[in-house]
Amino acid sequence: MPNRLSESLSPYLLQHAHNPVDWEPWDEQALAKARTEQKPIFLSIGYSACHWCHVMERESFENPAVAALLNAHFVSIKVDREERPDLDDLYMDAVQTLTGRGGWPMSLWLTPDLEPFYGGTYFPPESRGGMPGFIPLLTRIAELWREDRAGLVGQAGHLASDLRRQAEVETGATLPDVTVLGTALEQLRGSFDARWGGFGPAPKFPQQMAVELILARGTKEDQTMALRTLDAMWEGGMYDHLGGGFARYSVDGQWLVPHFEKMLYDNAQLACCYLAAFQATGESRYAQVARETLDYLLRDLRDPQGGFHSSEDADSEGDEGKFYVFTPVDVREALGQADGERFCEAFGITGGGTFEHGRSVVHRFSCPVDVRLPADEDRALREQLRIWRDRRRVRPGKDDKVLAAWNGLALSALARGYQVLGDSRYLAAAQSCAAFLQRELWIEGRLMRVWRQGRAHTPGFLEDHAALLEGLVDLYEADFNPAWMHWAEALGEGLLSRHHDPADGGFFSAEAGQADLIIRQKPGFDNAIPGGNTLAARSLLRLSRHLQREDFRTAAEGTLRCFGPWMAKAPRAFLGMLGVLDQVLREPLNVALSGHPDDPGVRAMLGEVHQRFLPGRVLSVSLDQLLPLHEGRGSTAGEVLAFVCRGRTCAPPVKSARDLARLLQTATM
Repeated sequence: MPNRLSESLSPYLLQHAHNPVDWEPWDEQALAKARTEQKPIFLSIGYSACHWCHVMERESFENPAVAALLNAHFVSIKVDREERPDLDDLYMDAVQTLTGRGGWPMSLWLTPDLEPFYGGTYFPPESRGGMPGFIPLLTRIAELWREDRAGLVGQAGHLASDLRRQAEVETGATLPDVTVLGTALEQLRGSFDARWGGFGPAPKFPQQMAVELILARGTKEDQTMALRTLDAMWEGGMYDHLGGGFARYSVDGQWLVPHFEKMLYDNAQLACCYLAAFQATGESRYAQVARETLDYLLRDLRDPQGGFHSSEDADSEGDEGKFYVFTPVDVREALGQADGERFCEAFGITGGGTFEHGRSVVHRFSCPVDVRLPADEDRALREQLRIWRDRRRVRPGKDDKVLAAWNGLALSALARGYQVLGDSRYLAAAQSCAAFLQRELWIEGRLMRVWRQGRAHTPGFLEDHAALLEGLVDLYEADFNPAWMHWAEALGEGLLSRHHDPADGGFFSAEAGQADLIIRQKPGFDNAIPGGNTLAARSLLRLSRHLQREDFRTAAEGTLRCFGPWMAKAPRAFLGMLGVLDQVLREPLNVALSGHPDDPGVRAMLGEVHQRFLPGRVLSVSLDQLLPLHEGRGSTAGEVLAFVCRGRTCAPPVKSARDLARLLQTATM
C-alpha cells in the first residue's frame, strides 16, 4: 500500500511513496498526529538528485525491520529540501550544532513541538566504519522517549534556544568599507590551488561567487586565479563535454571525477561566470562554455510550458555516473575505429579507466598538445558521441518541478547570454520562461515557489522573490520591455512588505506567522546559491538604480549594514554579499539610450556595451521618457542618443557607437 507521500507533487517524495515506512508529508495532519499521539517525529530531508539519499532509501527505508521500528515508535515525515528551504536551513543548523557537520540525507528527531533533540545525516542499517547503525539508533531513541522523555524534551529546549541565539544577527551601525573586500581577496589568494585551480582541497565546488568577486574587484594577478579556475573546471570531468553543463562538484582536487548530479542553479550561475570571463578577456573558449551550458538548459531541462526543471540525478539504472562514463570500446562503437581512437586520446579515455570498473570520465586536461583535435572536428565528434549516448543509454532521473528562485537564476543567465552572445534563442527562452512564471506562479499578486504538472503550491520565500526580481531586471536589459520592470517593482514591494526587517535591516526567509516554523531566520551566508539576503540586496540595488526608488536602495544598503559585522568576521562566507558591497562602494555606471531597441543605431550602441565587462552597469533603452533614467532625455526626428553617467557626473549625449565606445572606455578607467 502506498503511504501519504503518493499524494505529493514532489518527485523526491514520490520516490518514497511505496516504502514500507508510513511516511507523512510535512503538513498540519502529520504534525497534529505527533501531538495527539505524543510520539517523537523522525524527520528526513533530502532531494531527488541526492545519491546518498537513494542509498539510505535502499538500505534502510526499504528495510522491513527499519520500517517496523519507525512505524511503531515515530511519526515519520519526509521533506523535499528544495520545496521548503526554510525548514532545510533551520534543521541543518540543528544538525551542524549537534554533530559539527551537515549534509543530505538529513536525519533528525523532533519533539511534537518541532524542537530537535538528535540528528545526523546518512545512517547505515547497522553500525559500520565508525558510523552508528540506524536500527540500534531507532531502538535507543524509542527507549529513551519511553523512559526519559523529560530529559529529551529538556535537551530539545536547550538546543532550540541555541538555534534562536544563532539566528540573531549582530546588526552593524555603518556600511562596511573596502577593507573587508581586501580581506576576502587575501583569503582567496591564500587558499588558491595554483596547479589545479579552485580554492581549498577536495572536494572542490565551483565557487561562482569567488570568481565573480575576483573578476570585478581583484588585481590583474588575481584575475589569473579566476581564469585558471574556470579553465580547470572546463578541462576536467565536472564539465559534460558531450552535452554541456556542469556536475555539482568534483570529488578530487583535479576536477577529474565529478559527483554527477546536474543542478539548474549551478549551471545558470556558471553560465554567467563564463560570460563575464568572455567579456573581461575576449577569449572564445569562455563563450563556448557559456553557449554549451545554456544549450544544455534549453535541450535537457526546459519544460514544454516554458519553465526550467530543477535537476538531473547522479545515478542511472541505480549506478552513479553510468550515463556519463566510457570505455574505449564504447567510443569506437559510436565513432568508428579511427575517430574513436583519436577521441579517446584527446579526452582521456583509457583502457584502465579513470573511474570505477575500468570506465573513464571524459576530460581534456591529460590530452597531449599534439593530439588535440581541430575545433570543427572536436565539436562534431563530441556531438556525434552525445547523440549516441542519448540513444543508447538510460538517462538519469530528472526532478521536473519548477522552482521560482532557480528559474530566476536561469532567467538571468539566458538574458545575459543573449546580450553577450547575440543568440536570439536565448532571448526567446527567457521571455517564454518569464511569461510562464507570471502565468503559473504569480497568483493574485502573490508569488508561489513550486510548480509541477499544472499545479503551483507553497508561498514564495525570500530567495524566490529576489532571484526572480533580478532575472526580470536582466530580461529588461535584454529586450527593454517595460512590463518586466513593472513586475520587478511589484516583487520588490512584496519583499519590503512581507520579508523586510525595518528595525534592524535585512530580510527574513519566510513571511511572519508560519505556525510550523519554530524560528524565523535571516539567511545570510552564501552557499551553492547566494543567500536570500544577498539576492535581496543585489536585486533591490539594481532595481533602485533603474527606478530611482530610494526605499529599495535604503533596504539594500541596510542589509549590508545588518550583516556587516558577520562579513568582517568571516568574509569567505559572504562572497556574494561582498559583491553587492562592491557595487555600492563604486559609483554606478548608467547607460540610457534614447531610441527604439530594434533601431540599427541602437543595436550598434548595445553591441559596444555588451562586449565590455562593466560590473554593476545599468542599461536602459526607450523611445519615450516614461522611465526614470529617460526623464528629460528624449530625442527628435528619430535621432539615437546615448547618455552615460558615472555616479552624478554625466557626459554630453553622443550619437554614434564609436563615440559611446570612447565614453565607456573613459568611464571604466
